[in-house]
Amino acid sequence: MRIKPALCVLPALAMLAGCGGGMNLFNRSAPDEMAVSRQAPLAVPPDFALTPPQPGAPRPQTPSASEQALETLFGGQAARSSVETSALSNAGTADPAIRSAVGDPDTNTVDKGLVTRDIIAAPQGDGRDSQAVIPS
Repeated sequence: MRIKPALCVLPALAMLAGCGGGMNLFNRSAPDEMAVSRQAPLAVPPDFALTPPQPGAPRPQTPSASEQALETLFGGQAARSSVETSALSNAGTADPAIRSAVGDPDTNTVDKGLVTRDIIAAPQGDGRDSQAVIPS
């Protein structure tokens, strides 16, 4: 006769085991405040000449996701060091037409010799088959 109470208690215990959650009644997990992005505050233009937004267009006052990522990773633009500032001031400004001047047939070039031409014309590779010739 001891089998009947055991058969009644086992299903009850199995049902109660499914209700357990590790005593999580008072220890509920809160949302991660770092995973939530803030919305930009609403701004009313001073002239009230509102135009309807284009469907799917980004908000003009909100930076794009890539700009936000760069700002987060690198912290915005860093101040230039004194060495960088002096190098830029010594460099001066570039001629805006430099690309067309380089392609001009009247542009003078310096002949670097056969060695430079041989280096440029050398086939690509990892150098396993290369040879060195020392002239005597």
